[in-house]
Amino acid sequence: MVITRFAPSPTGRLHVGNVRTALHNWLLARKAGGRFLLRIDDTDAARSEERFVDAIHEDLAWLGLDYDGEERQSARLAVYEDAFARLRADGRVYPAYETAQELDLKRKVLLGRGLPPIYDRAALQLTEAERAAKEAEGVAPHWRFRLDHDEPIAWEDGIRGAQHFDAAQLSDPVVRRADGSWLYMLPSAVDDIAMGVTDVLRGEDHVSNTAVQLQMFTALHAAPPRFAHEALLVGREGKLSKRLGALGCDALREAGIEPEALLALLARLGTSQPVEPVAERSALVAGFDLASFGRAPAKFDDAELARLNTAIIHQLPYARVAEQLPEGMGAEAWEAIRPNLETLADAADWWRIVTGPVEAPDMDAETRHFLTLAADALEDVNWGDDPWRALTGALKESTGRKGKALFLPLRQALTGRDHGPDMHLLLPLIGRQRAQDRLRAAA
Repeated sequence: MVITRFAPSPTGRLHVGNVRTALHNWLLARKAGGRFLLRIDDTDAARSEERFVDAIHEDLAWLGLDYDGEERQSARLAVYEDAFARLRADGRVYPAYETAQELDLKRKVLLGRGLPPIYDRAALQLTEAERAAKEAEGVAPHWRFRLDHDEPIAWEDGIRGAQHFDAAQLSDPVVRRADGSWLYMLPSAVDDIAMGVTDVLRGEDHVSNTAVQLQMFTALHAAPPRFAHEALLVGREGKLSKRLGALGCDALREAGIEPEALLALLARLGTSQPVEPVAERSALVAGFDLASFGRAPAKFDDAELARLNTAIIHQLPYARVAEQLPEGMGAEAWEAIRPNLETLADAADWWRIVTGPVEAPDMDAETRHFLTLAADALEDVNWGDDPWRALTGALKESTGRKGKALFLPLRQALTGRDHGPDMHLLLPLIGRQRAQDRLRAAA
């Protein structure tokens, strides 16, 4: 069974980059009939906040990305201790005593010589006496995972194809801080093993992490999952990172973006498939294919999202939006007003045009006389069929008006606007008495 996971850290709101990762893992699992898991990576106690855990749940629910199980890393610390003890016994983790300043100086020296800033493994050269002396001075060690320089690192990436790394060209990663807290990579590998994760789909900025974690899986005597790394999102002007705060789920909701529009865009952004206003998640699932993903950066465009949002809204059935519409606005009104909306919030403006009051523009004497005739003609209109067609037909015959001269004054008097929903749909919603009152007021 295919098992994927989404593993956000609760240090802020979900943004479009997070959502894209969650969505693609959800689609991968759902297409295979597998399981999609949520893991809250909250080992960083200083930065993790419960309100962001709640926000993650809220955002996933808004998006409709249901998950089949949830874990929290803060509840699994004993599991990491056990894995750490096994790795330590096998000589795969070791203590290091350099300060952040010392490490930074080493990196600068190497870069200054035109060399890659790889950790020199100086800590492995310390004798037991030297380690004891460090600790006697009160220097607490951080811990590094010792890469096996003789073990080849290679995998077939689901998007990038064959990948190869030389372990000797990678720094032994720090897996535990001096205060005992965990960094990302070891707990993640331990959890992927325990949760039975078969496929990890994430951003290409994790490629070198994957190279390291593959050796962690081996050291923990476990088969690694399949890995795929997708191109990162960029904006029209380049990097998206500076704008991610403005592209959080909460900000997008407030801007009137519907979840279907965001999913339709992110599902296919960066693939060879066309971005279309696909409102049904089942269609996105059916079309999901890692083979369609490209290596070029995926360009996120707010304007494209807005256009897609409008197109999606024009598809949404009344049942989907009923709770978000103004009180009293039913299915018939939704069908009439929907083609004129850019966001759902606009429905309230159009509903006020139905319920009133409206303010018509000033009319000339001839037009006011025409509107008086229109108000009188409404008395004889059969309201049960198509009152707009009956009204305009009668007025055309009695006044000789046609085209814009016939239709525009009526629309202006009845709605206060020059354009809007089809009047044959709108007039029945306004109602006979309210329509007569508006025509006479404008006259």
